[in-house]
Amino acid sequence: MQVVKLRHWGRLAGAIVAVAVVAALLYVLVTSPNVDWGTVGSYLGDPAILSGVLVTLELTVLAMVIGILLGTLLAVMRLSKNPVLRTVSAGYVWFIRSIPQLVQILFWYNIALFIPVIAIGGMRVSTNHVVTPIVAATLGLGLNEAAYMSEIVRAGILSIDRGQTEAASALGYRPGQIMGRIVLPQAMRVIIPPTSNEVIGMLKATSLVSVIGAADLLTHAQSISSANFKVIELLLVASFWYIVATTVASIGQHYLEKRYRWSVAPGGGRSFLSRLTGRRPVVRPEKTA
Repeated sequence: MQVVKLRHWGRLAGAIVAVAVVAALLYVLVTSPNVDWGTVGSYLGDPAILSGVLVTLELTVLAMVIGILLGTLLAVMRLSKNPVLRTVSAGYVWFIRSIPQLVQILFWYNIALFIPVIAIGGMRVSTNHVVTPIVAATLGLGLNEAAYMSEIVRAGILSIDRGQTEAASALGYRPGQIMGRIVLPQAMRVIIPPTSNEVIGMLKATSLVSVIGAADLLTHAQSISSANFKVIELLLVASFWYIVATTVASIGQHYLEKRYRWSVAPGGGRSFLSRLTGRRPVVRPEKTA
C-alpha cells in the first residue's frame, strides 16, 4: 500500500497570502520616496536618542519594581482574613484600574496644584522641586502597575493547593515563612508569564510620559523631529529601539519561564517542604504477591 502524504492546501494558501502581504508592506516602506532612510540611519546612534533609550529603560525598571513590590503586598492583603486589609486592597485595585494611565501621569505631574508644599517637621519643600517629570512618570506608571500585578500575584497564590499551606503549618512554619518560602516560590510558575508581558507593556507605556516632557525616547524623537521636520524618520528610529528592547525582554522571558517551569514543576524533583526540612520522601517498595 502506497502512503500518500496529505496536502494541506488551505495552510499553503494562507502562508502564501501572509508572505505576499508582508513583502508588499516592506516594499512600500523601503521604496517610499517620502522616507529618508539616510536620516533614519544617522539618528539611530544619536546621543539624544540613546539618552532617551536609557531613560525609557530606567522608567521601566523603576515602575516594575514599584508595581511588583506593592502588587505583592496588595495581593497578600487581598487574601488576608482581616476584612479591613481586604477592603483596602480591593478598593485600591478598583480605583486605579478605573482611571486611564495617562490621566494618572498627568495627575502626578500637576500634584503641586493640590499640594503646593511638602512639610516634614520644620522643613518645607516645594512640591515642584520634589515631583519632577521623572518622579511623576515613575509614580504614575508604578502605582498603576501595582493594581494589575496584585491580581497576577493573587492568581498565582490561589493556584497553589491549600494542602501545601496546611502541611507547612503542621510542621510549625509561621504564616510569613509559608508565604515567602513555600507558596510564592511555587506560584512563580504562574506569575512569571503575565509579569513578563507586563514588562513588555511597560516598555511601550513609557511613551505616555512624553506628554509631560520626561526626556524618554519618544520625547527626544519628537524634539528632534520638530527641529528638522523629519517626523516619520524619527518615529521609525524610536520604533527601532522599542523593538530592540522588546525583543531582549522577550528572550529573557523565554529563559526565565524555562527555568521556573523545570525548577518548580509538579513532580519534578524534591518538593519545597522536603527542601526546607532536609528530608527526602521515603519510597517503600511495593509488596509482591
